[in-house]
Amino acid sequence: MSNLMSNYSPLEVTFVKGEGCWLTDSEGDEYLDALSGIGVVNLGHCHPTVTKKLVDQSQKLLHTSNVYRIDNQEKLAKELCGLANMDKVFFANSGAEANEAAIKIARLYARSKDIDNPIILTASQSFHGRTMATLSATGQSKVQAGFSPLMSEFIHINYDDVDEISKLSSNKDIVAVMVEPIQGEAGVIIPKDDYLNKVQGICKKNGWLLILDGVQSCMGRTGKLFAHEHNEITPDILCLAKGLGNGVPIGACLAKGVASKMLTPGTHGSTFGGNPLVTAAALGVLDVFQNTKVLDNVNEMSDYFKSEFDKKFSNNKLIKELRIKGLMIGIGLDSDKIDCTKLVKRALKDKLLINVTGSSIRMLPPLIITKQEIDTLVSKLFTLIGN
Repeated sequence: MSNLMSNYSPLEVTFVKGEGCWLTDSEGDEYLDALSGIGVVNLGHCHPTVTKKLVDQSQKLLHTSNVYRIDNQEKLAKELCGLANMDKVFFANSGAEANEAAIKIARLYARSKDIDNPIILTASQSFHGRTMATLSATGQSKVQAGFSPLMSEFIHINYDDVDEISKLSSNKDIVAVMVEPIQGEAGVIIPKDDYLNKVQGICKKNGWLLILDGVQSCMGRTGKLFAHEHNEITPDILCLAKGLGNGVPIGACLAKGVASKMLTPGTHGSTFGGNPLVTAAALGVLDVFQNTKVLDNVNEMSDYFKSEFDKKFSNNKLIKELRIKGLMIGIGLDSDKIDCTKLVKRALKDKLLINVTGSSIRMLPPLIITKQEIDTLVSKLFTLIGN
């Protein structure tokens, strides 16, 4: 009988070791990890650069709190803001906390404009976290079930629908639009190429902040370090987490311009946020992105996966569509012809780790994956859904 609360239903496997794209369980069996701890271990398990940073820092100092200056934190802030073309950053422990900070910044921005009841537009089927504010921002009723009353200061609009946002321009209480560059939890939903550009245009016209939740889609996942780079735009606020620490808990809320000036002493904080250990790991992650060809590999392996997938599944009646951007992969299935709820356990038996959301397989394999490992992945997918 476990003493853990019952909010998870873990699969009957325990992993004890990881290297690159592979995990080893307590029985010694190896599994191809096509999920990366839900888009966290982007550089693969136990990446040597990140591991060395963690080991070295753990032997020096783990924690002091933000009462004092933290050298690694300041270095990471400078490097991250430079890469993202942002001005300031607040470090937290997760994506939800980064998004929470963004919401608080939007609230303070509203007060600076004498708006007493600020509203943020978010998208249906979005996912922004499980704190009460980010839960309310999330556009999925199944995630919100049982937690009412929710915060009411959010209006959910259809994703990839610019006209719906434009129709709300007359609402003087709206202060921001918060969207994911690509919706992850919804099954990897990729908007039109110019969607973010048009949303930013509406925001600028109305004096709204553009908040991009890049928790899942950034840190190289789409073939660019930040997903919105495909659109050649810079948001007012950018939220990061997951792949930023490659396994250690870190979140970051980056802001530019007026949004970067909203948080002042006493308005927000975090006991553990940006401590010496996690910022050392994140510095290692940025080192890998800047000094290796990992992003080139993402784009090359993305093309290779699509090519090999099309060869294997071109006539498959179970598959409705392949949605892929970099190594962010969604496979839409015909739920009338296949029981999607059983796919995760069936894949596990074949030593493959995937995720299923609704009627879609979601995969977020490590960005260092090789052609040989792509071949293995496609082969295992064919065993799973190739009939």
